[in-house]
Amino acid sequence: MHLAHYLGLLHRAQTNLADAFRQVATAHAAEPDIFHLCRQQALVCDGHAEKLQPFARRYSEEAPDEPDRLHSELFGGTRTGGIGLLRDLQDLYLMAAECDICWTVVGQAARGARDDDLRQVVQDCEGETAMQLKWLRTRMKAAAPQALVVAD
Repeated sequence: MHLAHYLGLLHRAQTNLADAFRQVATAHAAEPDIFHLCRQQALVCDGHAEKLQPFARRYSEEAPDEPDRLHSELFGGTRTGGIGLLRDLQDLYLMAAECDICWTVVGQAARGARDDDLRQVVQDCEGETAMQLKWLRTRMKAAAPQALVVAD
């Protein structure tokens, strides 16, 4: 069964996303909404990773390195200024999208394995990840005019 592979992928992706949210919160602390909401979303990701733990044990988690590669390619460090905030939010969006598709794949596997407990975790976490994506998209829309049109 290869479900363990995707559980490892998802667990690592959630952990990396939490770390990235914290980095963006710290780098853009002058933006109160970014500081507080990114810290809040990091806790949501931590909770997702924690909820996966029993299933990782059940299916003997294999932790592939793909999420780390994605994290390192996207997040070589945060940026400054309006354009930096926009790019950092875009990086978070791409990392959250990775989590989103992994939830979808794991959810399908949970259905196939008839694992109702895992299906419930997927349903709960998938919805929260979708909300993260919506918030990031909305915040990028708000930041784009200032960052791209108004001179520094």
